[in-house]
Amino acid sequence: METIPVVVKHQGKRHDVELDPTSTGEVFKMQLYSLTGVEPERQKILVKGGQLKDNTDLSKLGLKPGHVFMMMGTPSTGNDSADVLQRPKEKTRFVEDMTEAEAAQVAGATPAGLQNLGNTCYLNSTLQALKSVPELQIELARYKPSAGGASSSSSGLGDLSQFGLSGLGASMDLTASLRDLYQQMSETQEGFPPLMFLNALRTAFPQFAQRSKTGHGYAQQDAEEAWSQILTQLRQKLKIKGTDDASAEGDAAAAKKDREISFIDKYFAGKFETVTECDEASAKEAGEEPVNGEDVFLKLDCHIGLQTNHLRDGILAGLEEKIEKRSTVLGREAVYTKKSRISRLPKYLTVHFVRFFWKREAQKKAKIMRKVMFPHEMDVVEFCTEQLQSALVPVRNKIRDVRSDELDVERARKRQKRMERSEEADKDDQNKASSSVDGKQPKAEEPSKSKDQKKASTSTAGDTEMSDIPHKTDAEIEAERMASIMEAKRELLKLVDPTLASDDGANKTGLYELRGVVTHQGVSADSGHYTAYVKKEGSKDPSTGKRGDEDGKWWWFNDEKVSEVDEDKIIGLAGGGKRLRADFLGGYKLTQAIRRVPFGPDITLSGDPPSFY
Repeated sequence: METIPVVVKHQGKRHDVELDPTSTGEVFKMQLYSLTGVEPERQKILVKGGQLKDNTDLSKLGLKPGHVFMMMGTPSTGNDSADVLQRPKEKTRFVEDMTEAEAAQVAGATPAGLQNLGNTCYLNSTLQALKSVPELQIELARYKPSAGGASSSSSGLGDLSQFGLSGLGASMDLTASLRDLYQQMSETQEGFPPLMFLNALRTAFPQFAQRSKTGHGYAQQDAEEAWSQILTQLRQKLKIKGTDDASAEGDAAAAKKDREISFIDKYFAGKFETVTECDEASAKEAGEEPVNGEDVFLKLDCHIGLQTNHLRDGILAGLEEKIEKRSTVLGREAVYTKKSRISRLPKYLTVHFVRFFWKREAQKKAKIMRKVMFPHEMDVVEFCTEQLQSALVPVRNKIRDVRSDELDVERARKRQKRMERSEEADKDDQNKASSSVDGKQPKAEEPSKSKDQKKASTSTAGDTEMSDIPHKTDAEIEAERMASIMEAKRELLKLVDPTLASDDGANKTGLYELRGVVTHQGVSADSGHYTAYVKKEGSKDPSTGKRGDEDGKWWWFNDEKVSEVDEDKIIGLAGGGKRLRADFLGGYKLTQAIRRVPFGPDITLSGDPPSFY
């Protein structure tokens, strides 16, 4: 008997096959294996009445030349030993067999909390938010106190951290104490007592050693003040190699690369360009000119007024202030307006909600309870100088375009999945309505044929002509996605301003992603309770060091108690009533534009924006 030319459709491709009607389904599958690489046991070939079986007699199918088969299935890994059980290359280790330090390093392990040593929740929350900065962890691990520093002069013991006695020698050095504290926290999942660091903080800043008005223990303190004082100390002590002058060129740049600069100035400090001008027209008429200046800032203040509903409103209010000073032209005190615009954005941006103020009539600090919304991604371009805006806007807009394209790809993938499920459902309905191959149910034949005729574009002896629908595997879709991401990355690199590109501690997009929040519950600055929220990072690949996708969860640090919460919990921190209110955002981090694709020396573009604290 002569062979019959048929067509097999598989993953959007058409394969012309010469089918031998005297053979069986097993032989036909072997033919397809040679064409598609899909093993016979992994093939699903749809025929009238169900799937083609190995023992099916092809002569009984009544096939005509040009008949179209639909085949589903994917080839295996291609490794001959893939299906053979092998001894694991690395010995399996159970958590029960690990030391406490090893268990703390396991992917997904709950991080350590900090014990409350008596109204120290303000400090615990601050330390947890600061600990989420990976660059800080790296630089602290490299830190060595100077020979004439406080740690050696105070006790004569020097740095004893190499002997596991770090607290004894470093208790007077705040930076060394912070380094040792974070190292000890990384080796446990239990609540750790930050006693040595607390002693160093109270020695360096006696305000935190203030006693409670009741006479029992120490007084509650402001978390923002603790954050600011710790950064101030780190700014003086923690130095790194490099230049903080992005405009340096040639020999000047090479010389500055060997100069030590502050770690805080590189990653946490921004710059303002300011204009101070007298409000009185008489001063302008007398020839008084506006005064231009430049200021360094470690945080942005969000001033909360009667009309403040959003973080943006409060920041804009903080960029313009009234000051009273003597006018040399007028010869008396006058009111001036100082306007500030950002000329440099740091990689990590701290935003402070100014909720506490001095209430004169009560002679104490009071708290503003107003609800102020804040975003998970913040665009700060409008707060910048025109020159910085011109450098940031092209990159920011490109990031938004890339995200839109990624959403389109994801929608297309979901649409294809729905089409495939719909086709499979139609096939199932057709198979149920049709008669069996041997014709034992002739009454069910007519409805089936009628349905086929309605769905067929062309029909030959009952055979349905199927339309060419391009089918793509998940691997093909992911490959196309990564190719488009790499192309977008190259385009982004071209858009980055050269001056910004040379400053690897600066934000190059104008976008920030929320990474940490410190909250205060209570109505008084002298009481209440502080907690911190830090966004979980993706699990780290031990071989490559790269982190995977994040799951959107957050860690809630409530002193020694640490728990996992959903993102919805963060939305509720805007305030209002007696709920927790954000005291300061301890970390907006530089938004990443394209996930898992390197961008420049120290920046990773991700699907998310930079972060702010």
